[in-house]
Amino acid sequence: MYKSKFPRLLMILALVVGLCIIQPRLNAQDQTPSQPTAQQQPADPAAQPQSMNQAADSQTFSGKITKSGGKYVLKDSASKATYALDDQEKAKQFEGQTVQVTGTLDAQTQMIRIASISPGS
Repeated sequence: MYKSKFPRLLMILALVVGLCIIQPRLNAQDQTPSQPTAQQQPADPAAQPQSMNQAADSQTFSGKITKSGGKYVLKDSASKATYALDDQEKAKQFEGQTVQVTGTLDAQTQMIRIASISPGS
């Protein structure tokens, strides 16, 4: 009778230990960060993170539209910077030309979200 209870008791003990090890990991996966509601966001624009303020500021970039890696980019010869362009159709019209691009720069990806492109001087 002793031998028949021991394997069953050992299996139950192993399950309990296994659940104790796995449970904290499952709880950590369930805790996803929630998006702040409008009430939780600061009303003062100066209190917003710097990256949000940069995305809202429209800037003008000068350079030449060229193709790099199969995509159109803006090469700024003055600063030696190369920017990816989000609207490839607009950029295609100015391939090989010096232009002024107005838009917002995503500093992390170095991509300009084009508002307009005009021939530059």
